[in-house]
Amino acid sequence: MDWYVYQRGSSPIRKVSRKGRRSRMKRNLLIVLVVCIAAGLLWCASVFGRINSAATTNPMQEADVGIILGMAMWGDKPSPGLQERLDYGLELYREGKFPRFIVSGGLDRADYKYTEAEGMKNYLVEQGVPENAIILEDKSTSTYENLRFSQKLMKAKELNTAVIITHTFHGQRALEIARELNYNRPELGLTDSQVMSMLKYKTREILAYTKWKMQQLFL
Repeated sequence: MDWYVYQRGSSPIRKVSRKGRRSRMKRNLLIVLVVCIAAGLLWCASVFGRINSAATTNPMQEADVGIILGMAMWGDKPSPGLQERLDYGLELYREGKFPRFIVSGGLDRADYKYTEAEGMKNYLVEQGVPENAIILEDKSTSTYENLRFSQKLMKAKELNTAVIITHTFHGQRALEIARELNYNRPELGLTDSQVMSMLKYKTREILAYTKWKMQQLFL
């Protein structure tokens, strides 16, 4: 009888075996976690390097149009960051790098009076740019849409080449998207920011760039 009870009870060997499996499982999960964290850090470092490598095309060839990529409006006026892009675009326009603008960006908020494109056009007109030199693209909600919708307008108006105007931290992704869309010899006009936190915007750009690469890979 005692022998039968012992046989039906828990074996010390089995207990040790289960503990060993649990220990190995925890160790393997920890290894996977460490590898994932290391891979993520390496990817972020790689993307950060790409972001920082973007530069204005030099020498810049004359193009048919300058495309200013949208950014937030502050009520009826461009935000300080968007104004930096506009001012740099104006500088290139006055240097004769292109004769026309495409201003690209949709509506930030339903209660705003102007889309990003309309706000940019108003600003450029105030700075002396003729209205007929400004083409509005006011439907886009992302960098990809900025460039895809602007490309459609270029084709409709038989414009072949473009300078893409944005901030330096945003330039690499913009250029890669333009190349993905088969822009003809896309050029970059990039400005640094004096009004935005680069820690914030470069961190956001790492995430945005990662999202873009995943979309490019899977879609």
